[in-house]
Amino acid sequence: MLKKLLQVDSLVTIRTNKVMTNRLLARRQMVVEVLHPNRASVPKAEIRDKLAQMYKTTPDLVYTFGYQIQFGGGRSRGFALIYDTADFAKKFEPKYRLLRQTGIKAEKSGRKQRKERKNRQKKVRGTKKSKVAAAKK
Repeated sequence: MLKKLLQVDSLVTIRTNKVMTNRLLARRQMVVEVLHPNRASVPKAEIRDKLAQMYKTTPDLVYTFGYQIQFGGGRSRGFALIYDTADFAKKFEPKYRLLRQTGIKAEKSGRKQRKERKNRQKKVRGTKKSKVAAAKK
């Protein structure tokens, strides 16, 4: 079990454990423990930067999520994924996390258009649903 430790501003300590290399999804996945005494919480952007520094990669390949602050404060635990390339991240990472990390707002179509698309999809089965949705945008 590989463990790494990093001191941030002498106030925040980031530890990773249960590090696993997932070759099928071209990423490293790990549990991240953040010790932050005298601080409410640590921004995910800061955690992402420090993990990128620890694992010698760029922050845009690091995806962090699922942080919960321990009752009483001072410690948070979450999950991190470090992809090998941006293409793999785009391929395997859920759309909402990609949007959350890049800061781009998802463009919603109008309510009536969504309802019409939903009703058109109900009339076909299987993989044809995606064709109906894509064709009439």
